[in-house]
Amino acid sequence: MKYLIQLALIFGLCLVGDVISLVLPFTLPSSVISMLLILVLLFSGLLKEHSIAESADFMLKNMTFFFIPPVVGILRYSSLVQSIWWQLLVVNLISLFACFAASSWTVVLVQFVQKKIGEKQHA
Repeated sequence: MKYLIQLALIFGLCLVGDVISLVLPFTLPSSVISMLLILVLLFSGLLKEHSIAESADFMLKNMTFFFIPPVVGILRYSSLVQSIWWQLLVVNLISLFACFAASSWTVVLVQFVQKKIGEKQHA
């Protein structure tokens, strides 16, 4: 029963994100809104991590099942994919290196900020 309540809470927040996305005068994916909503609720203390932890862990451990429908959809258009495979490969390689660079520089920036905060506290 605990898992159903946690899933209902997570999906309820996703539904709220859908409603907010429909009301906004600009386009913003409802999944992004839902994640931001959960983040705000966690930081504010209105939502406790233990309230959704087990169901969230379960969904993360089984995330590959959530990608099956999109892959099947792509397979339906295999002739199109075969005609532009090299373009897809180039885009994927560029995005791979861009994500790697962004992640690396984020780590460097966070370490720099932590070092400055540490120096400020010891001074």
